[in-house]
Amino acid sequence: MCATLPVRKIGPQFAIRLGAAADIDTLCEIDDDACRLFVEAGLDVDFPPSHEFILRERSRWLRALQTGNTLLIVGSTGAALGFAATGTRDGEPYLDQLSVRTHFMRIGLGTALLEATENRARATGASTLWLTTYRHLPWNRPFYERAGFVVIPDVDCGPEMLAELTYERRWLPLPGERVVMRKDLDALKRR
Repeated sequence: MCATLPVRKIGPQFAIRLGAAADIDTLCEIDDDACRLFVEAGLDVDFPPSHEFILRERSRWLRALQTGNTLLIVGSTGAALGFAATGTRDGEPYLDQLSVRTHFMRIGLGTALLEATENRARATGASTLWLTTYRHLPWNRPFYERAGFVVIPDVDCGPEMLAELTYERRWLPLPGERVVMRKDLDALKRR
């Protein structure tokens, strides 16, 4: 049985639970649905299922599921509506993917997943959370900036983070728009 965590600020109809390896296809379905926004913005990634990028994403998400590093937000019926999968880069927590089904966007589910991910990182003693995203899309960089993330210049990234960014820039459209962001998780403690 997966642990269930209540979601604050959204209401009783949603809950966050830990993912399990059996959820891998659900994660892929959620991400495929969420990616429709990118297609509408002209950023279509139309790789076959056997492509290196697709296989690597699935492998990372499966590893996150197997190690207890994936959170799923579920509705009252138990259907998964979004997920946040984390890994590490340069020994620090890295948000591999945050995706929410398009019909459930803009109601706070992504924010709830991000906050829960940050809280889990803090609980492990981490002082930062890293991610990569598109800087030019209004629902990417600005969303993370509102949550306290800042863009980090490439020269200030460790070797694993740079390798991640280089890999994404190799395969994803508009590679120059991919950026690294970081949040100082200790900032709340200093206030």
